[in-house]
Amino acid sequence: MHINEIFQQHKITFSFEFFPPKNLKAADGLYRTIKDLEDLKPAFVSVTYGAGGSVRSLTHDLLMKLRMERNVLIVSHLTCVGSSRDEIFKILERYSSSGIKNIMALRGDPPEGEGKFTAPENGFAYAIDLVEFIKKHFPGIGIGVAGFCEGHPETPNRLQELEYLKAKVDAGADYICTQLFYDNRDFYDFCERCEVIGINIPIIAGIMPVTSFSNMKRMSELALGARFPGKLLKALARTTTIDQVQHVGIHWATEQVMDLIDNGVKGIHFYTLNSSNAALKIYENLGVSDSDAFE
Repeated sequence: MHINEIFQQHKITFSFEFFPPKNLKAADGLYRTIKDLEDLKPAFVSVTYGAGGSVRSLTHDLLMKLRMERNVLIVSHLTCVGSSRDEIFKILERYSSSGIKNIMALRGDPPEGEGKFTAPENGFAYAIDLVEFIKKHFPGIGIGVAGFCEGHPETPNRLQELEYLKAKVDAGADYICTQLFYDNRDFYDFCERCEVIGINIPIIAGIMPVTSFSNMKRMSELALGARFPGKLLKALARTTTIDQVQHVGIHWATEQVMDLIDNGVKGIHFYTLNSSNAALKIYENLGVSDSDAFE
């Protein structure tokens, strides 16, 4: 099913993101997580993409397992990192023939140890190049692209940043999924700026509950950055145990989700870190057992 059909069928979409497991123990945990979250009836799930050979194989293995065993729509991430145009074509061809009909098209972060992204030989330098390539050779594939509510770290010019995003939309993107954020005002402002520049495709909100201080540190160190509001930091500063940290983080994310729903968000995308606990708790806090309650 094409992602546009999903948006047409649902007043609001709920979705979850996973990354490929690196060993059998992690795989067992992930499949339990997927089973738990499948009961929440997500509109789709997405799987992140590993650029390296062995990691890429793990991505493909997870996609195929989900495709064969789980009753859920799959969106596969695909990046420009480490692949030529011919390799990208073969990946898309394999996905398409396997029933994977929707792609999240990203430039991707530079490999670990490299400070700056460099386009592979005969590869793509920007996400828009990947979007155009998919649209040309696989027109039936649905395409998502990333949005940055707090601004892209490599594009300090916010007007230019939106122009780049608009170019991806004009090239054929079907929806935008934002990076994580912790202040809904940043999301609403982003949506308003998109509207002003003529972007009118669905924008879904990326939510990642704080579950540990190490998780927070990781989010602040990543190239995508993360702005933690003072009110959230003050609440976390009062905690003394990991359970209390998780309680605060999940409560904050629940408040975000409730506010987004009340303000007519088109979709909410949970970055799960391959754990079901936070999403299950948020649904419980909302007083619902699955996503159909919001239709």
